[in-house]
Amino acid sequence: MACKLRLKTDNFKVSDMALGKWIGGFLGFITAGPLGALAGFALGALFDHGIDQVNTETGSTNFQHTGYNDEGTYSNQYYQRNFEGQRNSFMFSLLVLSSYIIKADGKVMHSEMNFVRNFLHQNFGEASVRQGQDILLKLFTKQDEIGSGEFKGVIRDCCMQITRNMLYEQRLQLLSYLAMIAQADGVVSHEEIEALNFVAINLGLTEADVESMLNLRNGGNNLDAAYKVLGLSPDATDEEVKTAYRKLALKNHPDRVATLGEDVRKAAEKKFQEINAAKEVVFKARGIR
Repeated sequence: MACKLRLKTDNFKVSDMALGKWIGGFLGFITAGPLGALAGFALGALFDHGIDQVNTETGSTNFQHTGYNDEGTYSNQYYQRNFEGQRNSFMFSLLVLSSYIIKADGKVMHSEMNFVRNFLHQNFGEASVRQGQDILLKLFTKQDEIGSGEFKGVIRDCCMQITRNMLYEQRLQLLSYLAMIAQADGVVSHEEIEALNFVAINLGLTEADVESMLNLRNGGNNLDAAYKVLGLSPDATDEEVKTAYRKLALKNHPDRVATLGEDVRKAAEKKFQEINAAKEVVFKARGIR
């Protein structure tokens, strides 16, 4: 049975949580379901403001048209609205899932929080660091209030909502970020691996995807890690190695997440380079050209 989350919206001032074009614009699919409930709790009045924007006919003062123009083609405003909705939903989903991974071992590590801060700073600017951290802290509070067991059910439901609304390749990129957060303190605990596997399965991904992501950093200089990146054992045939690499490269190609923004595409590009580095290690060990 799906876990139902009932949250009371906090009475924040929009000026205190003004996330601008990040969360305060078009909210995409997070306006409903378990993600919508968490957004209502974490964003408060800003979330209500965002809902009003989405539900009004004009959307916002900057983007007044949301469909076909007079020539029968989609307007630039429609594409911009769609882009913002996808991106903002992706970013809020990342914060929600990050709150679960960070607390999987029962503690909030400074290194993990610092990873998120750096991510927000690099991609959204200094103002977003405090605001994103505030969202995470509120999600930690909610997890403490309802208990880890019930919150796990909420995360499961959020993953299912994400799966229904987000492309497979975008979900892979979400998992990539979560794996990097788990690795931020240099040690990935058993609890964190279990949490990553739980999220992956409910995102329609696999535990093999988790293992691949966790070995990306070492895949370019360690043969055992390189095989794990490719999802293979050392006794795989050369043809199996080639096939596994082609499939992995195809589903992790940066162009497949380009619609989420240049920063997400660049992160996917780095991941793609690490996959290629792991492939080169395996190919060299086998004498494959």
